[in-house]
Amino acid sequence: MRNRYIALIPAYEPDQKIIKHTEELAEKGFDIVVVDDGSGSEYAELFEAVSQKATVLTHGYNRGKGAALKTGMRYINKYMAYTESVLTPMGTETVSGRDAVIVTVDADGQHLPDDVRRVAEISARRRDALVLGSRALSDDIPARSRFGNTVTRHVYSAATGVSIHDTQTGLRAFHRSLIPRLLEIDGDRYEYEINMLMYLAAEGVPIIEERIETIYENNNSGSHFRTLRDSFRVYREILKFSASSLASFAIDYGMYALLLAATGAAGIANSLIVSNIGARLVSGTANYTMNKKLVFKSRTGFAKSAAQYILLAAFILAGNTIVLSTLAGTLGMNRFAAKLVTEVMFFMISWTVQKYVIFFREEEADAGSEKVSKLGAQER
Repeated sequence: MRNRYIALIPAYEPDQKIIKHTEELAEKGFDIVVVDDGSGSEYAELFEAVSQKATVLTHGYNRGKGAALKTGMRYINKYMAYTESVLTPMGTETVSGRDAVIVTVDADGQHLPDDVRRVAEISARRRDALVLGSRALSDDIPARSRFGNTVTRHVYSAATGVSIHDTQTGLRAFHRSLIPRLLEIDGDRYEYEINMLMYLAAEGVPIIEERIETIYENNNSGSHFRTLRDSFRVYREILKFSASSLASFAIDYGMYALLLAATGAAGIANSLIVSNIGARLVSGTANYTMNKKLVFKSRTGFAKSAAQYILLAAFILAGNTIVLSTLAGTLGMNRFAAKLVTEVMFFMISWTVQKYVIFFREEEADAGSEKVSKLGAQER
């Protein structure tokens, strides 16, 4: 089956480059969906020109890049991923469609059409994976982009255990079968893109990077990324979870030290294991309460989430105790140092499971707030 390549472009107050960009992508064989994310009436003429080569969807107000991507994916999933319209002597007929590969592309012309096509072709071969167009973070890239990517890369790696060179690239290709999973991920603005990477890493979806060229004009002045506010959106859930974990760790470590002293003085056998289990029970209760109510603000029922959390806690407690005993008992590491190493190791496991399993918030599909415009766009 021949693959259908669809370029999805979220656009907010774009400049004239988007017209040339859509024309070039059409020449490369792409069907194109552009989402006008509430740019306003002053951009109507520009989007009318874009609609000569693309299907244009319109948000009534600015909802964010993540929301625009989801609007485009819902439209593609409903109208383009499975069928296509073909002009026949009897008129237009809907027939079984080509298998669809979707590529998200930035509206500012950063991504070269040849690179867009290349990541699409890789995705067509690797239907199970997310393919990233990875930029070489050289000195000619704007400082805020290079710095932000460096920080995010290390935070992402620490949280997921997956190493990605370019976590902030907007050039991403995936098979249409991933759309339902991508629509479940929360986030309406720039945080959606890092949430996508974290969710897919937790799900075990392969993430492939393909080196691309990137064009920055006027130091990327066309970007609508607000450095402080949007960076906070990107990192806030990780930071909230880290704060909760730090508080729980303080409780755990304090109880561990207290119980270690008490059981040691009382001559209780297996003092280290008893102290670790007691500390985990106290800190686990505190951690569950903080994560449910403050970090993830989950509406999941208490019985279900508590049962899942207890299973996770039991797994972590067993693993924590085995690793701690191995480090401190078998390998002879200082018992307090061993505790620190063990806690860092299980932090990443705990975050991933709580975020994407126990307290996962399935976002409701809101497909009714966009208008669809097909001003001359042709389906190939």
